Amino acid sequence: MAGSSFAPFSMVATTDLYTDFGRRNRIGAPNARTAAPAPGVAVGDAVGARGAAAVAAPAGEVLLRARGLAKSFRGLRALDGVDVDIRAGEIVGLLGPNGSGKSTFINVISGHFAPSGGELTLDGASIVRLPAHRIARAGVARTYQIPRPFAHLTVLENVAVTAAFGRCARSRPDALAEAMRWLRFTGLADKADASPDALNLHQRKFLELARALAAGPRLVLLDEVLCGLTPAEMDEAVALVRRIRDQGPAVLIVEHVMRAVTALADRVIVFNEGVLLAQGSAADVMRDPAVVTAYLGRGAHA
Repeated sequence: MAGSSFAPFSMVATTDLYTDFGRRNRIGAPNARTAAPAPGVAVGDAVGARGAAAVAAPAGEVLLRARGLAKSFRGLRALDGVDVDIRAGEIVGLLGPNGSGKSTFINVISGHFAPSGGELTLDGASIVRLPAHRIARAGVARTYQIPRPFAHLTVLENVAVTAAFGRCARSRPDALAEAMRWLRFTGLADKADASPDALNLHQRKFLELARALAAGPRLVLLDEVLCGLTPAEMDEAVALVRRIRDQGPAVLIVEHVMRAVTALADRVIVFNEGVLLAQGSAADVMRDPAVVTAYLGRGAHA
């Protein structure tokens, strides 16, 4: 890694990259005057002024389209011909019983799993055969049910890694400054120099969000980000997800907490046994007899 720039993601072994980033950048948090947006300027506007903002599709246009999307594991059909559209600027709740294919869907979209069949496009371009890092560079970011920070990096460095290798390549100083912006956005600026092990669950979930946002995504995939939070923490997280959408990205959120889904989602999609069972408003979907049966068993709506 010569000079002040990172080598391209595809040319560097991931483990070596994170190790090198932590070793070379033990410089603490950037100065607050350079890390924070100017007064009255939204985070997205400040990023955009440097040419690093996510370029979103016009609101309402299809951003992600899945047609006949399938994924099998040794004969088990986890996704069975799913057709889903996610539009720019919307929050979509993805619901379903355990084992219905929700996390598999996120894993396929993000490139963690290759689909067994079907088509998947982002802004009209196929991503079905792209590796995970190429999909991330195209504008898809995700969180995990169990936060996965790099324990040997500080909180700031964890976010800076994704800022450096997201949709806009950045030098080390720029990546650290961008990381600090998103720590401020998620309320973690005072934890910048801490180890991830020093964070509680609520803070580790927000660190996951900061890492995803620092990549400059057009679509953010949130996999049970509210799981394990107290009611007060959940309210804070719901407000944060709304603010994420206000920055431009579309949001697909997998969640079991119906109160949160109802408060957040413009539209709800329900999977069951790998197929699309229902979609529509949260209120309409949860009155659907097929959805009630999937969650509560046969006869529950009789």
